[in-house]
Amino acid sequence: MNSLDSDDLEEIRRKRIADMRKAQQQKQELLSNGHGKYEELADEREFFEAAKKSAKFVCHFYDPAVFRCKVVDKCLEKLAAKHIPTRFVKINAEKVQFLIKRLNIRIIPTIGISLDSKMVDYIRVFEELGKSDDVKVDDLEKRLANCGALELPKIAKPKNALKTVPKQQKSIRSSAKDESDEDW
Repeated sequence: MNSLDSDDLEEIRRKRIADMRKAQQQKQELLSNGHGKYEELADEREFFEAAKKSAKFVCHFYDPAVFRCKVVDKCLEKLAAKHIPTRFVKINAEKVQFLIKRLNIRIIPTIGISLDSKMVDYIRVFEELGKSDDVKVDDLEKRLANCGALELPKIAKPKNALKTVPKQQKSIRSSAKDESDEDW
């Protein structure tokens, strides 16, 4: 940084501002396409249109009579607001029987993950994330990140983090530096 003159710094500043404007424009475009919120789709046509518009697409296939679907809804609402690049939707399984048969969905609730308009994974929530009615948002978030639907922020280690030292094996008649083959 010390060797840079004012022209170089100005160029870096302009490039950074241009990058920030581009990122903001992309975010606004995603928000206008329904990203950042969790909404319901009415039929198959809306499902296919939404999946085509979004590179990362998460769809909850639900039944309004099933309590566990409401639990999944709460988790996905939180994730939708947190992960703008991914579109989160839900669709009533009773209204889209053709789609349910085509995607071979047998268990409700199921979450379908589409990347670049191709269904790549399915999460059968209560089979994979626990049998109880309590699903943790963090567990679902990690599972969605594993299949590529979400990007989790990388956690940087602090510079002054403690380093662990392996415990040395000790015995009564030896030391850590004992290289002798003799026993006395």
